[in-house]
Amino acid sequence: MEKELTKVELQLMNVLWDMEAAFVNDILEKLPEPKPAYNTVSTFMRILVTKGIVGYKPVGKGHQYYALVSREHYMDFYLSSVKNNFFKGSFRGMISYFARQERLSANDMEELLTILNDNQKQP
Repeated sequence: MEKELTKVELQLMNVLWDMEAAFVNDILEKLPEPKPAYNTVSTFMRILVTKGIVGYKPVGKGHQYYALVSREHYMDFYLSSVKNNFFKGSFRGMISYFARQERLSANDMEELLTILNDNQKQP
């Protein structure tokens, strides 16, 4: 994965990740109002195919699309990009920023500490 998805591409990918495989009409159904035109969604799906993020199989006269990149893989790529671009590669800086911005409760902080401590125990 080399580039971040545009807002529209990410919206379409979220639908596709949830559905696992879908036709353009299926994707359109899941999009919020105001819905884009069929041709717009179809064009964006072809762009995602060209980018190597989506694959398809021909079914009748249509195409059934499926993700070639998992949501988790994209999330790893995207968050790593945020960490590198905004926090000079510092995970600690990123976490402390979000902890302050979100005004985490004591319970949330304790949960985070538990996750971090469990992570340290793993080989």
